[in-house]
Amino acid sequence: MATFDRDRHPHQVQVHTMHPGRFDHTGGDRSHLTQNGPSKSKVLAVMALLPVGGALLGLAGITLAGTMIGLAVATPVFIIFSPILVPAILTIALAVAGFLTSGTFGLTGLSSLSFLVNSLRQVTGTVPEQVDSAKRRLQDLVEYTGQKTKDVGQTIQDRAHDIGTEGQGHAGGQVHVGGAKEGRAKA
Repeated sequence: MATFDRDRHPHQVQVHTMHPGRFDHTGGDRSHLTQNGPSKSKVLAVMALLPVGGALLGLAGITLAGTMIGLAVATPVFIIFSPILVPAILTIALAVAGFLTSGTFGLTGLSSLSFLVNSLRQVTGTVPEQVDSAKRRLQDLVEYTGQKTKDVGQTIQDRAHDIGTEGQGHAGGQVHVGGAKEGRAKA
């Protein structure tokens, strides 16, 4: 069965040989170029980076050793003071959670109010236009009230002036009722 599949699906094989004297893509002959070792720039780079890499590796080892010693010293201290540290850590964690929750609720409330104001602006028109309209109506009302007050004051002043000029010619007082004058007789 394997031979049956091979016969039905022939495969092509390509063979590429390497010739040392072939021309490269630039058209020159590479056979005379032989690399005996790394270039000068690579050697200088290795020589410059070797001490830096070694120093950093040494510092990493010292830091690891110091961390392990600190952990070995601090572990018993943490175990001894755990009845104090655990409640303190829980208290601080709950306080931080409370502040974060409060801030979240505040931001949520402000964004909700902002959304509500924007929705009202879209539904009823802009708020500044309504405020300007209300200001204009209030100014008109104040002007109307002021004019009416002036008119009423002028009317009262005119009537008082009329009463004063008419009342000075008589010895007795006069009373106006409904536009009719009534006089008192001298006693």
